[in-house]
Parts: sequence; C-alpha cells; structure tokens
Amino acid sequence: MPPTKIDYKRELESASKGMVLIHDHRLLIKLIVRSLVQKVRIQHAGMILYNPDRDSYVLSISRGGIGERIPEGLIRFNKTNPLIKLFIQKEYKYIFENRNAIVAEDINKLLWKESVISNGNGTKQLLHNVSEQLPKLNAVACVPAYYQHMLMAILLLGEKQDGARFDQEELNFFSALASDVAIAIRNAQLFEGLKKEAERNRNLFIQTTIALGSAIEAKDIYTHGHTERVTKYALAIGRRMEAAKSYVFPYKFFENLYISGLLHDIGKIGVPEAILSKQDKLTAEEYEIMKSHTTRGAEILSSLTGFEEVINGVQYHHERYDGQGYPDGLKGEDIPMIAAIIAVADTFDAMTTDRPYRKGLSKDEAIIEIQQCVNKQFHHKPVEALVELYNKGEI
Repeated sequence: MPPTKIDYKRELESASKGMVLIHDHRLLIKLIVRSLVQKVRIQHAGMILYNPDRDSYVLSISRGGIGERIPEGLIRFNKTNPLIKLFIQKEYKYIFENRNAIVAEDINKLLWKESVISNGNGTKQLLHNVSEQLPKLNAVACVPAYYQHMLMAILLLGEKQDGARFDQEELNFFSALASDVAIAIRNAQLFEGLKKEAERNRNLFIQTTIALGSAIEAKDIYTHGHTERVTKYALAIGRRMEAAKSYVFPYKFFENLYISGLLHDIGKIGVPEAILSKQDKLTAEEYEIMKSHTTRGAEILSSLTGFEEVINGVQYHHERYDGQGYPDGLKGEDIPMIAAIIAVADTFDAMTTDRPYRKGLSKDEAIIEIQQCVNKQFHHKPVEALVELYNKGEI
C-alpha cells in the first residue's frame, strides 16, 4: 500500500503557526526536524545553525534512526567550508537557485557540465568537496535558510526510507519551511540581543547605584558604612520572611530591595552638610529639611521606568505603621513592604551605631526596643524576621 501523500501546503501552515506560538527557536527546530523524519519518512534530518557569537556554523540538531544521528555540536563549520561557501558566496547561487536546494545526484550531473568544468572560479572542485561532505552528514539534500541574504541555517535531509528521490514540490516545501525557520532564528537572536543589552544596562545602573551610595556616605561622615549595612540587613530580613513564608514577594523584589537599600538616603545629597553633620539637636526647621530627603530621593529617581518598587522604598522608609511617619503619613498595610523592611533595617543600624553625640546600643537593647515598637512604628513581619535572625546569630 503506497504511503499517504503529504499535503505540504497544510504542513507549512501548521509549522508557521507553531513558529508563532513557540519562542524558543531551538525547541522549534527540534520539533520540525523530528516531524520531517516521521512524516516525510527520511532516515535522517538535521540542522546546521549560524552562531553569531563565533561567526561560524554548527550542526545543532540531528534526528533519525540508530546509526544515523550525529552528535549535536560535534561538527563546526567556518565560512571557508565548501558547503558553507556554496550557500554564502554569490557566484555559486546559480547552482541551486532553480531547485532551492542542493541534491547529491544533481551535483554529479553538474560536475560533467561544460560550463562548470570550464569555470575558472573553482566551482568544480567546490562541488566535488561538497559531494564528499554530504555522506559524512548523512544527507542527500541540503536546503539553505536565509534572512535578508544572510545564511541562518542549512536543513540536512537524509535518504527517504523507500529510496525515492525528492521531487520539486517537496524541495519547494522545504525551502519555504527553511525561510520561516530563518525568520524565527533571527527574531530569537534579536530578542536575545535585547535581553543582553537590557542586562548590561541594568548592571551599569546597579554599579552607578553603588557609586551614588558611596557619594551619600561621603557627604554624611557620621553614617560611614550605614548604607551597606542597611542593605545587608534588609536583604537578610526579606530572605528570612521568604523562608518563613510569612510574605509572598513579587518578581525581582530582592533585586529592587538591594537597589532601594543602597539608595534609601540618596535624597540627602540635597540636604545641606551643616544639617547632616550637626552634632546638636536639630531645630524644627532643620528637621523639616532633613525629612525632605525621602521626597527628594524619590524625585531624583522619578525619571527611571520600571523602578517603581525601588522608589517606594526610598520615599516611604520613614513611614510608621501607626500613621505618624513621613512624608505622607501612610498607615498599616498601605506602607509598601519594601519600605517597611528598610525601615526596620535602617533603625536597627542607627540604634547600634556610635555617633559623636551618643554611643550606640547593644544589639540586645536595640532588638528589645524595636520589638516594643511593633505595630506602632514598625510592621510586625519584618520585626519578627529580624528577631529570628538575631536569635540565630545571623546578624
């Protein structure tokens, strides 16, 4: 009984839909290659993919029966490789343009053509080298996949299980499929490039944040090391809350907590040094200026997009659970958790640090005082986490 004829148009439409739904181009290609082996009934199929980082090509996917598969990643091709040269150099394009592919049996016919033999650009030797290379790749046909004239991949097709040759309808299907694959690969590469660029920008921002934190401390000589300690305490408190499952944190919370901890006092850049370094009690007017560092900090960071949680920590870390804090008098659960955590960490460090006008408390004394302020000045969950960390000797 003859095999069921494949509806290539429907198969191409199905594959195209899959490319839209699947964003991982390697997974997509694996599914396509496996489908080719099963539906077209070929002994082996593979895909050579372009690696932009190395500006070379690698056999990335190989599917087929026992003894047909080639270890993935084993074979790499530079741009001087005969098969790659055939598809990337314009002078050879006429060889496969009409068929949309290179087929092993066609190569043997081409080698006897007078136009090829007399050609001075080394075409005959190139085709001879390709004909020797195809069996090593378990392929009898190769289909290039281009994106705007850039070779993104080569689809390798092994022999059909029934020994029949590939007809032009099949080669046209493979060519159309390869074009869609090339677009999917390029889109994936562009997406990865954007991700890397975003990560570089984020790392640069964090480095700038650390530098700003140092600038804050350089201006306020009495809080040397304060920013780093507050950040360390805040992260420890947050992690303890997470481990105890007392609070469910959103995505990237701890990265934002780290940045917010480093920048929680950035607004002090706008506070006169005479006030920051004053050893006596601040006047009411001076205290109002000092309090403005929360809103000043938020204003400094307001132009940043995607850092709303960071800004919340900077702006509200002096709010109180009972609503008596500043700048907005937020109360209870209205205070963002990032700010509630920084508030506890900030107070603990301030209480246990020596100042010119007073000696710092012991950690024992500070813990007792902070516990007495639960649900008055502080949210109970960060305080509970702080106490647990202290009891375990982790702070």
